[in-house]
Amino acid sequence: MQDFRKLYVWKKSHVLTLEIYKVTRNFPKEELFGLTSQLRRSASSIPTNIAEGCVKSSQKELSRYLYIALGSASETEYLILLCYELNYVKEIEYQKLLFDVQEIKKMIISFILKINPQI
Repeated sequence: MQDFRKLYVWKKSHVLTLEIYKVTRNFPKEELFGLTSQLRRSASSIPTNIAEGCVKSSQKELSRYLYIALGSASETEYLILLCYELNYVKEIEYQKLLFDVQEIKKMIISFILKINPQI
């Protein structure tokens, strides 16, 4: 068991979640229960699953939660693209969010490989 707050990948994904919440405040009201909610849930699922995995009793269980976090990161990446193409986010916001989520995905993959070197 480890303290998730000490993990750089958790910190980075938490900051991404906060940024997603800020960006989505400006989305159209008709998206409140659609795209806004879905993007917020997918982004917050990344650090949530990392945190949950850190209290599991085995590396296998931690790895499973990291894969779930990776799936949520991929979902977030797509939703960021969709929001950009719908003109809900500006190009500069899009580029920053995209860079951050792709970096988080690489970090999660590295973490998985670190705890499962046989993969």
